Amino acid sequence: MDMRGKTVLITGSTDGVGRHVATRLAAEGAKILIHGRSAERAKTLIDEIVKAGDIAPTFYQADLSSMAGTRELAAAVIRDHQRLDVFVSNAGIGSQSDGPQRQESRDGHELRFAVNYLSGFLLAHLLLPSLRAGAPARIVNVASLGQHPIDFDDIMITKGYSGSRAYAQSKLSQIMFTIDLAEELKGAGITVNALHPATFMNTTMVRAGGITPISTVEQGGAAILHLVEGDDVAGRSGLFFNGMNEARANPQAYDAAARRRLRTLSLELTGLSS
Repeated sequence: MDMRGKTVLITGSTDGVGRHVATRLAAEGAKILIHGRSAERAKTLIDEIVKAGDIAPTFYQADLSSMAGTRELAAAVIRDHQRLDVFVSNAGIGSQSDGPQRQESRDGHELRFAVNYLSGFLLAHLLLPSLRAGAPARIVNVASLGQHPIDFDDIMITKGYSGSRAYAQSKLSQIMFTIDLAEELKGAGITVNALHPATFMNTTMVRAGGITPISTVEQGGAAILHLVEGDDVAGRSGLFFNGMNEARANPQAYDAAARRRLRTLSLELTGLSS
């Protein structure tokens, strides 16, 4: 895909792999919409991109742990741009972010499920009109190889909580959503794919978990860029990739009944069912 003039929204793009992808796409002539919580980090990224001679990105500050904040982000993007060519749902928190204890979002949902999954679910649905206007368009969900089956009797993990299980459940939820949305959008000119970009990249999230990085944001960024602009994935949808290669997710991802349960619950939690 020729990225010149394309409008690309990347959540969680003021740091880590999202920042790298934003910089690369800006260099290719795309109009980048960056998102994050820190205006200071956003300014350093904008300055870096402008210094390189590329178009200054537009910054949207939003807290995706809040459904209201997520809706405000979508509304701002829709207000400012007639179309959206690519949406990269990259924002997320790790298994140890702000400590290993169970935390809840502003709406009372388990925090990792809310930030890593529900915000992207809500954003994608709210942005669909803009993506339809940009068709052929692409949605890329940044998930993980770390996946844990959903216990629908305790989806918010009120018992036996661990940060790693919560993180892995949120990432499998992203993949299940990817498969469902791809089916829903057949024939609409919008592809939806998910990926594990790279293992333990040198990001703030990984270091916060006390983990020694074993790969780079450049490696993970290349895998994300492949799904954003690769000709070989044009028209292919509902897939999960491990890096550059198509892979199989946890078996629950291919359970249609489980996906229906997750979709019904997600529509209710995000207020979309009403």
